[in-house]
Amino acid sequence: MKYFKILLELNKVRITIAVTLTTIAGYILAKNGIDTGIILPTLGIFILACGSAVLNHIQDHDKDALMKRTSNRPIPSGKISTLGASIIAITEIVAGSVLLYYGSGFLALQLGLLALIWYNGIYTPLKRKTAFAVIPGSVIGAIPPLVGWVAAGGLLSDPKAMVLGMFFFMWQVPHFWLLMLKYGKEYEAAGFKSITSLISKQQVKNSTFLWTVATAVSAIMVATSGLISLMVFKILIVVASFWLIAVFSKLILPKTKEFNPFHYFMRINYFVLIMILILSIEPLLN
Repeated sequence: MKYFKILLELNKVRITIAVTLTTIAGYILAKNGIDTGIILPTLGIFILACGSAVLNHIQDHDKDALMKRTSNRPIPSGKISTLGASIIAITEIVAGSVLLYYGSGFLALQLGLLALIWYNGIYTPLKRKTAFAVIPGSVIGAIPPLVGWVAAGGLLSDPKAMVLGMFFFMWQVPHFWLLMLKYGKEYEAAGFKSITSLISKQQVKNSTFLWTVATAVSAIMVATSGLISLMVFKILIVVASFWLIAVFSKLILPKTKEFNPFHYFMRINYFVLIMILILSIEPLLN
């Protein structure tokens, strides 16, 4: 049980499950339904994302040891060695790649490996160099739904695929900057570049609001792009988008009480979860 818990933590299961759900949504949207062909790409992207997460633990273990929030992670706490984690990472990356290739073809594998390279080879080193690494880093979020899309036979050149990818790109920036508003001092103490060290807290909040508006607009584009057919779901997306803007508009107002970034962090997560559910369920009802 102890080793299973360590494995779950190394694999960042909550994040990798969320990644997998976007792949499922992409598949169902492109197929306009669901069939057994979804199994291998879903398993492949999940296992590949797990391998990427373990590799990230290895890359960041020195910084993790310096932050209270992450100091108890498996490698800095000594629960597992970097060699043991490396074996797990390599095994999962190979297994996930094989499943993606045999279940979805070479293009899906290329996209899956692109996400791995972008996360571990570009974003992870870049966040040590610049506080704005999250902006190019957010490309990672756009790739898994496109893996599902092409696995189901969809074309990457389809404008609807681009709209889908754009939505999952947009929301990650405000999501991350809210984390910076909560844990920015810890990141700075560990030697990471933090946006909170470059601009004022209010400026970060203002920027987060603008990116949230862009997220809401991209969601409305999803509703009007042809990805969604049933009017009730289109209306639901539009209503949820305006709700999100209304909630986050409080970020740009003068505060009379203590600001809680986690409150907004959870609201944008709820919004994205609603979007994933709509994108996954609507084609099955249409």
